[in-house]
Amino acid sequence: MSANYKDTDRMCDVICDEYHLLQMMSRFGIPLGFGEKTVKEVCSENGVDTTTFLAVANYMKNGADTADYYTDEVSVAALIAYLRQAHSYFLDFQLPAIRRKLLEAIDCSEKNEVAYLILKFYDEYMGEVRKHMEYENRKIFSYVNRLLEGQRPANFEIAQFLKGHESIDKKLQELKNIIIKYYAPRDNVELLNTVLFDIFNCEADLHTHCELENCLFVPAVQLLESKVAAGTGEATGKEAERNEGQETLSEREKEIVGCIVRGMTNKEIADKLFISINTVLTHRKNISRKLSIHSVAGLTIYAIVNGLVNLEDVHMA
Repeated sequence: MSANYKDTDRMCDVICDEYHLLQMMSRFGIPLGFGEKTVKEVCSENGVDTTTFLAVANYMKNGADTADYYTDEVSVAALIAYLRQAHSYFLDFQLPAIRRKLLEAIDCSEKNEVAYLILKFYDEYMGEVRKHMEYENRKIFSYVNRLLEGQRPANFEIAQFLKGHESIDKKLQELKNIIIKYYAPRDNVELLNTVLFDIFNCEADLHTHCELENCLFVPAVQLLESKVAAGTGEATGKEAERNEGQETLSEREKEIVGCIVRGMTNKEIADKLFISINTVLTHRKNISRKLSIHSVAGLTIYAIVNGLVNLEDVHMA
């Protein structure tokens, strides 16, 4: 196993050592142009938890052997943000881009039944991936966010997700084999080979994504479940320490800012987000501390500038 990346490494050296991390960086919202800065400096400037960045980077470099080391170190909230962005990348960019190339590379006329079935197969696969990832966004991440608030919803635990979490890259293996074995293009040979290359890369990327959830995200959430069940409060231990020092708003805090500037009361916010009023008050306190903004007017300006709400959504007292 190669040596793990450290927070003192230069970010440019990390990327040059493992170019696949470029996709990971975009999912963390880290742009290029960081000069000679270290991993820690770049993460800090972009509001990214350094330990979580290193956990994902080292997992991608050295595989599952590194996951156990980071289970109690990562920010679960930062992992959720990363996974959400990964889902957006697959659903809104990578899979549609492959479909466009596939459509151009094969003859989908009625006379070519194999080509038609290949496209149909791919569309069904895209539908399955979308259903899977939207379920995670809606059900799993909402569940974990409630754990981070110190609540333990009944009748569910993350182990149930793990049991039914089959790797979503499997069907791509079947698709590429069908194309290689049974589709003989008359033209666009180079384009079809390019599409196949993209499918191979997508398959590997999806496999890594699923394994990252299984080996890092799920164990971290299971640890969080244990802490909440033990009554140690909201985002406990190192997660709490990290959140305390994090000056960017979490997704839940952004939701609450949006509710505040729309003129909602604390009770209305609690009802809408299925949290307690005390939790709303705690979030409001943290928002004020992080932003150094203590008025609704100030939050309104912040929300508009950062695209959290549109001007027409704002409640004018």
